[in-house]
Amino acid sequence: MIIIIGLVGLFIYWQMNQTEVPFSGRKQLNTMSLQDEVTLGQQSYVQILQQEQQQGNPVLCATEAACAGAEQTLTQEVRAIGARLQAAAIELEADLQSQGYTFTPVADQFDWTYYVVQSDTPNAFCLPGGYVAIYTGILDITGNGDGQVTLDDISDPDKLAVVMGHEIGHALAHHGAERMSQQKVMQMGQLAVGAGLSDMDAGQQRAIMQAFGVAAQGTVLSFSRAHETEADKIGLDLLVRACYDPREAPELWERMGKLNEGQSPPEWMSTHPASQTRAENFRVWMPDAIAEYERRCGPLK
Repeated sequence: MIIIIGLVGLFIYWQMNQTEVPFSGRKQLNTMSLQDEVTLGQQSYVQILQQEQQQGNPVLCATEAACAGAEQTLTQEVRAIGARLQAAAIELEADLQSQGYTFTPVADQFDWTYYVVQSDTPNAFCLPGGYVAIYTGILDITGNGDGQVTLDDISDPDKLAVVMGHEIGHALAHHGAERMSQQKVMQMGQLAVGAGLSDMDAGQQRAIMQAFGVAAQGTVLSFSRAHETEADKIGLDLLVRACYDPREAPELWERMGKLNEGQSPPEWMSTHPASQTRAENFRVWMPDAIAEYERRCGPLK
């Protein structure tokens, strides 16, 4: 009985804290204030960059005095792409508000910051508040694919813009806050279930807690994949508004799929959709994206 009461209470709590993601119409659980979310993003950003430096992965142009040559060119290009995407994000949120969506715009409030980390790790992220990091390890993947990271990899910036738009999409849709809110509810659920098992023997308690853990993990993975797909679509919208070629998006994920071939777990066990699934999603969205691009930016070559 205690378990049922606890889980019913959690369900009510979950429903009362649902908000709509204006970019997709999906309902999300979010119990964090925007201020707390941005503060956590800023603190995490500083901590991550400091850790990278300590591990021997320099943050390029960390000081203006040491910013010159290839480091300066690379950093400036990343910041130029970011400036176009953040302007697109501000415009997108304004358009959604004009269409009647009720939400608090964040793109014009974020402290947009961009740094490049010299590391072989193929990574990029945007934390709440607009704190963006691009790792040099991803530049050959988004660049010419010749196995080396050079300035040639940013001569055509469209694939890098795909990655950055996707990461910015996560921040705009508050995916980090949603994950933390979900973890809080899962912990509360685990306590509720545990409180109701006191009359059972140890074997029964272990079996039920393991079953709860499996169910909770499956739910989290499902939401994680939904976040990735949502961020892909938001990123595509930003890409088009910033006049980057949207056709580069499925090509990028096909390239990623080839690089990860045989190394990824089955999609249902993963936090991310399979690369092929993502490429196929982009192909479904592509006719509308191309039409909107050409309306805004002129004919694609």
